[in-house]
Order: sequence, then structure tokens, then C-alpha cells
Amino acid sequence: MRSLLRFDQVALRRGGRLLFEELDLALDAGEALQVAGPNGSGKSSLIRLAAGLLRAERGRVERSPLALADDNVALDSELPLGRALDFWGGTTAPAMEALGIAHLAEVPVRLLSSGQTKRAALARVVASGTRLWLLDEPLNALDREGAERLGRVIADHLRNGGAILAASHQPLPSEPPRLELGV
Repeated sequence: MRSLLRFDQVALRRGGRLLFEELDLALDAGEALQVAGPNGSGKSSLIRLAAGLLRAERGRVERSPLALADDNVALDSELPLGRALDFWGGTTAPAMEALGIAHLAEVPVRLLSSGQTKRAALARVVASGTRLWLLDEPLNALDREGAERLGRVIADHLRNGGAILAASHQPLPSEPPRLELGV
């Protein structure tokens, strides 16, 4: 079976600083990996590299089609949430329901709270239909209910053959294996 994400001997340098080198990892269907480490260790950079937004200094990165949730919400702030999510296609109504934001479908994105905005970004990923999800600090701004909903969404995705690479300071609901950077 071909991995949904594979790093072979990858090195990444940002701002003249080597963040990591000789990094090997593979994510197959049903697998998740949490990237952890102190601030500045390269967690978000690793997610951006996996997404194709950064280039490795050395090594090779292979990826399946993916969806990314990071600090960039990627939703038109003037549109109602439902229409903003519909722009990206996919099955948005079930994703909004799963994350507990279906009742906000007519609310402009700019009026959402931080937690609601995080749920909207995660709903965009869920609705994408891609098997590979890249999540950068997915628990930031989520309350307990939001974290529980995210846990259920992650479990369903993995059970259905998806894979997740997540960078987080906080333990993820599914407690996947961890890759520690900067140690």
C-alpha cells in the first residue's frame, strides 16, 4: 500500500536555521502522528512542508491530495459561513453538523468567535473528502465540546482510511504517536 504522506531523509532550514534533518516518516491509511516540541522547533514548518507550501533543503516529500487547517481560515469573511464553506465544495452540511456549527450557517464568517472560526476551518477540512489531513494546532480556541467533537471527527476519519499529521502543544483526543522536534 502506498503511504498517504512520506518523508525520506528530509532536511528543512528556515531563516538560516536548520530545523531538522534526515527526517523519515510515513503515514498510511488509518494512521495519525502528532508533531510536538517547544516553540520554534519547526512544528508548523513541518506541516507547511507536508502541504507543499515550503521546500525541503534535502530529501523527498511525497503526498496524496490533502486538506490543511492552520491559522489561515481560508474563508471569505463577508460571506455567511455556509456559503463560505460551500465555495470549497465537498459535503459541508454534515461537516458543519459534526463540528456543532450548523446553526451558524447564515452568520457572516467575520462575526464568528475564535472557537467558532476554528471549528469552521476544521469543517472545511472535514468536508474536503481528502484522505490526508494536516492540522496545525487544531485544539487552539476550542472549548471542551469542540475538542470532543474534533476527537470524534478524527476517530471517524482514521476508521474510514484517512491519515492525519497534526502539530500541537496539547495532547490530541486520539493520543496518536508523537514526533518530538527540537529535543
